[in-house]
Amino acid sequence: MTVPTPPTGAAARRGPLRAGDRIQLTDAKGRHHTIVLEAGKTFHTHRGQFTHDEIIGQPEGTVVTNTAGYEYLVLRPLLSDFVMSMPRGAAVIYPKDSGQIIQMADIYPGARVVEAGVGSGALTMSLLRAVGDGGELISIERREDFADIARANVESHFDGPHPAWRLEIGDFADRVGDVAEPGTVDRIVLDMLAPWENLDAAADALGPGGVLLAYVATTTQLSRLAEDLREHGGFTEPQAWESMVRTWHLEGLAVRPDHRMIGHTGFLLTTRRLAPGVDAPLRKRRPAKGAYPTDADWSPEDLGERAVSDKKVRRVRRDAQHIREVEQHGHDEAAQGVATNEEDS
Repeated sequence: MTVPTPPTGAAARRGPLRAGDRIQLTDAKGRHHTIVLEAGKTFHTHRGQFTHDEIIGQPEGTVVTNTAGYEYLVLRPLLSDFVMSMPRGAAVIYPKDSGQIIQMADIYPGARVVEAGVGSGALTMSLLRAVGDGGELISIERREDFADIARANVESHFDGPHPAWRLEIGDFADRVGDVAEPGTVDRIVLDMLAPWENLDAAADALGPGGVLLAYVATTTQLSRLAEDLREHGGFTEPQAWESMVRTWHLEGLAVRPDHRMIGHTGFLLTTRRLAPGVDAPLRKRRPAKGAYPTDADWSPEDLGERAVSDKKVRRVRRDAQHIREVEQHGHDEAAQGVATNEEDS
């Protein structure tokens, strides 16, 4: 007898809610709670409780009422919701910037992409969605503890390993030549403290016309990267920008901007690889000599680096792996339940 297996991937996200699924609860004031469903567990707040079993088996978009009469809308989190609620060791790239990266770096299905600086895996998930199962994403992270957090988050979101993903440990300049032949990479995304130190390695890996995109936090980094790209000579004139998101309050005729907004998070810079042996066109206008500092030795603090304590990273690493284990255990129990029901019938 063939035992049906629970749906996975997109099919699982369309079906009824299962044990092991991550869900987002929204109360009447718009506050979010993100939990992983477990059979027999109870969701508690200071305003009452309800059991997970009341939700398991129900469709998305249902409403559950706790013991105090408070209602919660039940939905699976969108990718943007997941990113903002997942365990994180390093600061994440916000969804507003991930969307810009996918569009402006022209990440397309089937592309071969290398990203360096994986952090907690926020951008990785957007890149994997963009390249699809037929593409390839090679992620290079120099810190093994950050890589473990990213792997747990990515596998939690995709309900297992993604077929297009490879996660490598080490420095970008040392590892990119090992994982990709020269000139075979379509896109490179750098999220690191000093991306200008890796321009030679990026130029070797990118094919002619390939896009290099860097995400940096400070104007100091932005200036240094732009000038080093021009000095390198193997790339087109860099373009840089930032994006800001201002939400709006919608209530009858009281339509106005919200009092708070997502302002500066980081700068994005793009440039494209020139053909080998081709020099970049000479710029017609340049600023005065005083615009260029004579001292190029900048400390990590000068560049805006914010240190993350080892204690926090250990805790987040443990939490991310635990959440992944709970989800997997719930899905295994769901599979066992399907098999038992089939045998009983």
